[in-house]
Amino acid sequence: MSRPHVWASKIVTLIQGGNTQAALAQIKVAPSVTDVEQLRTLLTNAKLLARYPVLDAATQDQINALKGSRLHRAP
Repeated sequence: MSRPHVWASKIVTLIQGGNTQAALAQIKVAPSVTDVEQLRTLLTNAKLLARYPVLDAATQDQINALKGSRLHRAP
């Protein structure tokens, strides 16, 4: 049994409320790839990715950053 991911639904609520800057800040500190992918799914279902291309780019960038090698980061 997996735990429910509430992070993504909170970010969608921020976006629907018009606070995209706060949503972008939260995306940059996303907890995991799974959470960002779930956020992308919710945004796609709500047709918000088409309306906010900056969110599309930010989520893709964060997925790439979280999946990438961590050798360049300080311990």
